Amino acid sequence: MLHPEEGKVKQYLSKYQNPEITRRDVINTLQHYNSLSPKLEPFGHIYNIPICIWLMDTHPNNAPMCYVKPTPDMHIKVSIFVDHNGKIYLPYLHDWVPNSSDLLGLIQVMIVTFGEQPPVYAKQRADNTPYPTAHSYMPMPGASSGPSSTQPYLPYPATSSYQPSTSTQYPYPPYHSPMYPNSWGYPYPPPVPTQGYPPQTSPPSSSAATSASSATGTITEEHIRASLLSAVEDKLRRRLREQFSQTQAELETLGRTQQELVQGKNKLDDILARLEKEQVELDKNITILKDKEQELEKAIERLSEQQPLDVDEAVTTTAPLYKQLLNAFAEEAATEDAIYYMGEALRRGVIDLDVFLKQVRSLSRKQFMLRALMHKCRQKAGLAG
Repeated sequence: MLHPEEGKVKQYLSKYQNPEITRRDVINTLQHYNSLSPKLEPFGHIYNIPICIWLMDTHPNNAPMCYVKPTPDMHIKVSIFVDHNGKIYLPYLHDWVPNSSDLLGLIQVMIVTFGEQPPVYAKQRADNTPYPTAHSYMPMPGASSGPSSTQPYLPYPATSSYQPSTSTQYPYPPYHSPMYPNSWGYPYPPPVPTQGYPPQTSPPSSSAATSASSATGTITEEHIRASLLSAVEDKLRRRLREQFSQTQAELETLGRTQQELVQGKNKLDDILARLEKEQVELDKNITILKDKEQELEKAIERLSEQQPLDVDEAVTTTAPLYKQLLNAFAEEAATEDAIYYMGEALRRGVIDLDVFLKQVRSLSRKQFMLRALMHKCRQKAGLAG
């Protein structure tokens, strides 16, 4: 027997992956529970997150600056990805690479990230009735804020009571920066939400919504406090940036100094090694000289104990040829000395030029003959010429 709702169920399930199995399961349930009635409705609502992307004049060398721009019906939900001013912090922005990073990849990362952890939630009216959430915040042509900014609106399914799961895995693993070793590796860690922000696990209460909706453009203490907090935060960021730059410059200077010291140490080690080697050689030479000195002292003692020697008899030859060579050498040396002293006598005016020339001519002839005799004696004796 056909169930009266079977045709409606079949129509509803026409786009399912397994329509027949699903239809039998639904019909079986309806037959057991007559109070149930099939109905086709979309599951949940879709938020279109308003995002503002500012492109720097150095794009793509520097990463864009991205902000969440909530509408009057939305509140910013502070998290590790978004601060209370709406500024977006993502690993994709922090690790921006000019040659490989682009806007399309950035938007896709935002869709995945904010799909897991929405950056906004809907305000509530005074009667606890949520504002309609089916608005579309897609920008209209000509509605952009300037040539250097784009405002894509990222859709994600959510409700005002969104609560992230404890097992949510972020699209990127946490990156620990050397500047902030215990935080996410963004240029500045997102601030922790204060008590002025509602908890993320539940929508704001009716009293908070009433006080928020009662603001009519008048500057309140809360606005002044938020402005002061923002100013202090910016000042601290600038000081941190300056301190980091100064510390980095000092580290670079210390690194260069360390390198120079290492090079100087290596040179000193080489010099010390050479000095040690020379010290060893000097010690060896000193020992040799001391031994020679002792030998000389002993020889002098032996000679002092002996009778004086005749110089002419001290040198003797073993053959007449050697004696002739020795006598010729001694006479030639004496002739050389005589010629020298004749020049000294002429220079001092002891003899005149004629006497000098006559004597030098005679001595030179004698010196020539002696040298010729020594040369012949060397040849006869087989000595080097």
